[in-house]
Amino acid sequence: MNATEKLAMLKVLVDVKGDTQDLALTVYLALAGKKIINKAFPYDSTQTEVPSRYDFLQCEIAAYLWNKRGAEGETSHSENGVSRSYENADVPSSMLKEIVPYCGSIREVARE
Repeated sequence: MNATEKLAMLKVLVDVKGDTQDLALTVYLALAGKKIINKAFPYDSTQTEVPSRYDFLQCEIAAYLWNKRGAEGETSHSENGVSRSYENADVPSSMLKEIVPYCGSIREVARE
């Protein structure tokens, strides 16, 4: 899925019509992508692309972050019969649990 397709999917998920919010939505996609990359490649700072297997998850995380705007650190809230709380102030671990961290092997360096 390319960036345009991800943006289109995110717009549907968060019910945004038109292109007035495209820049903000693109930022949320980038934030979600960075979180996936950090989880999938914890020891490789050279990785910059979200693996395609996580394209939908990237859109879901971006939608979660978008919908949480204005209440980022909220842990509990009740008003007029509506209650809100968040798993944590960041992306919930339940969303990140499907990311499998990449692991490689450590090669022994030959001693001279």
